[in-house]
Parts: sequence; C-alpha cells; structure tokens
Amino acid sequence: MKVLLVGSGGREHALAWKLSQAPSLDELHAAPGNPGIAALGRCHPVRAEDGEGLLDLASSLEADLVVVGPEAPLVAGVADELRHLGLAVFGPSAAAARIEGSKSFAKDVMRAAGVPVAEPLSVARPPCVIKADGLAAGKGVFVCRDQHELDEALHAATAFGDAIVIEELLEGEEVSVFALCDGARALPLPALQDFKRIGDGDQGPNTGGMGSYSPVPGLGAAEVEEFVETIHQPVLDELASRGTPFVGLLFAGMMLTEDGPRVLEFNCRFGDPETQSLVPRLEGDLLEAFVAAARGDLSSVDIAVSEAAAVTVVIAAGRYPAAGDVGSPIDGIADAEEAGALVFHAGTALNGDQLVTNGGRILNVTGVSASVPAARERAYEACELISFPGMRYRRDIAAVAHV
Repeated sequence: MKVLLVGSGGREHALAWKLSQAPSLDELHAAPGNPGIAALGRCHPVRAEDGEGLLDLASSLEADLVVVGPEAPLVAGVADELRHLGLAVFGPSAAAARIEGSKSFAKDVMRAAGVPVAEPLSVARPPCVIKADGLAAGKGVFVCRDQHELDEALHAATAFGDAIVIEELLEGEEVSVFALCDGARALPLPALQDFKRIGDGDQGPNTGGMGSYSPVPGLGAAEVEEFVETIHQPVLDELASRGTPFVGLLFAGMMLTEDGPRVLEFNCRFGDPETQSLVPRLEGDLLEAFVAAARGDLSSVDIAVSEAAAVTVVIAAGRYPAAGDVGSPIDGIADAEEAGALVFHAGTALNGDQLVTNGGRILNVTGVSASVPAARERAYEACELISFPGMRYRRDIAAVAHV
C-alpha cells in the first residue's frame, strides 16, 4: 500500500514512525515532511496547504491512502479536493473540520448534541476565558483571572481575527481524549495530558504544547470509553445528521471538574505533542485502522494498547513562542536515540549534511518505560544529550503523575 502523509511537524514524524511499521505498507511518502520523516520514506516539496499540488502528487504516486496531519489544510478543504479525485483520505471534510475551525460552530454542535461545555459569557469580565474563534495553532486561548490578563488577552486575540468567544473559567484537570472515526462510529484511544504553557509550573504564555504523557492516572480504558460514548459519539451523530459525517481523528480537550467533564474544545486532527506519547503505546496496525476509517467501516478494527507509559518533552527555540530559530546546528540526536529515547523532528531542516533548527518547537523527545516516572526519567536523560544554541524545555513534564 502506498501512503501519502501530509504535514511536516513532530506529530507527522510520530505518525510516519508508526505507519512505517505496518505490514501492508509498501511506500511511505510525505508532503513536505521533514528530515526525520525522510529517514522513513520519501519527502516531496509540496506544502500541506497546497491542495492542487497535493492532488497532483497523490495522483502521480497512485497513493492508496492520504493521511492529512495538520488542521489548516483540513479546514481549508484539502481532504475534499482529494476525495473528489477518488482518493481514500484519513481526515475530515472542510464542513466537518469546522468543529475546530470555528469555536462558535463547535458550541452550536455541542449544544445540539447535549454535550457538557464551558458556558458562554455575554460580557468579558474576569475570571473568564477568551478564545480566538478561528484557527490559532494552539495559541488562541487566554485564561484571564484579573483585569490586566483580560486586557492583554483581548489585545492578543485580535491577532487571530476579529471574532472571539468568551467562556466561564473552569477549574480542574485538563485531558485530551482521541477517537478514530469513520463517519458513524468512534473508536477510543488512550487518554493523554499535555502542557500548554511555556514555563515550569504552567507559567508564561500558551504554546502549541511543551510536552505530554500517557496514561493519565484514573483514566483507564473503561473511563475513556465512557467519555467517547457520552461526548464524541453524540457530536459524531450530530455532524452526520447535518450531512457532514466526520472521518478522521476527533479530539476532545476536556476539563475534569467537580461537576463532571466539560468540553473545552474539539479538534479535527491528532494533537501535537500528544501524538508523540500516544503512538508508542499503540500495538495494533494503525495503517489498517486509518484505511478502515477512510472506507467508512471501523466495526472490525481493534487497536491493542501497551501497558507501557510514554512521556514527551518538547525542545523549543530560545525565544519561542514569540519567535522561532532558523539555521542553528543541532547535535546529540544519535546519542539520545542510543540512550533509548525516540526523537521526533518538529522544526528541523538540513543544511548540507548538518541538521539545523527551522521553527519554534524543534524536537520532541519521548521516553517509553513501564511507568510514567521511569519514562519521564528516560526522556529527560535524552534531552540532556541534545544541544543547539538557546534551546529550552520545561523541566516538569509529567512530574506529578504517578502511574
């Protein structure tokens, strides 16, 4: 089977790593990919948002399946263009991807589906949460506990567009719950927790994500299955009833409050960096599952999950999230891998034979072991072996998890 993977980040490298292990895979291609993915398959210089370019590439490759990683091309309708050509695609249509592309649309769907959500507020007054209505690469959510934070949030949110959503501020533990969807069915995957703020102790501005881990204490298979039955499935049913069935990965970001779970947001794709802690725990054939979802029938798919734990630490540029870094030489990846870690490329490029920085979040280092503390230790030991000028990473990823 020939597979075309769309995207260039750490999430896509992790997916490529897992897909490359599938028995049915003959060729793995990526557009545009990155140096890490290039070690697993062939990369092509086509941007993820270039629908026409992807159409031409998929046709020339005679791809059997296209897997779209990032949200921007999905919201822009790249999956629709590919399907019009008769290609099998893992990723929702533009109409279904609005569940992430528009916070107000997502609220409307969740209310119609009877899913518990953070309540909207008509006036921006602390404490509250301000959200950019459209796509913001994980950086469009602002928690406002006082007037100063609110003033800053209102100013920052305008950078993503004029429309904002104001919500009540919920307290509790935040978790990510993924489900593979075929338009009608939802297949649960293990729960994860990510760390959005740049600094230790959840200080500083939001980022695309600075780390993740799985499993989450107290959220085993039974608990996750209940979440998917009461949250993902009603939303899946509502989207189908509107004539926009969701095929792909439906990702619910939830707050576990004293009054039960509340959905903070839905995303239309795998999380990043959650995926980097998820795929090492999956023992089943992920390619087989993607193909089944794309064909509209997950009924016979069962993905086994390892008892092992995984912890991912994001290594970022020194000025991230305000700015990235380009062209700084990166050393020590081979040493980190020899120490037993998985290293997924997120913002890298090649300058001749030298691997260099090319973005904000540069590398994702994942440790896998029998427990979260052991996996955490492995990840951080590997991080110490990697170096580039100005690199930074949080030191407290999964520090309070004991599984």
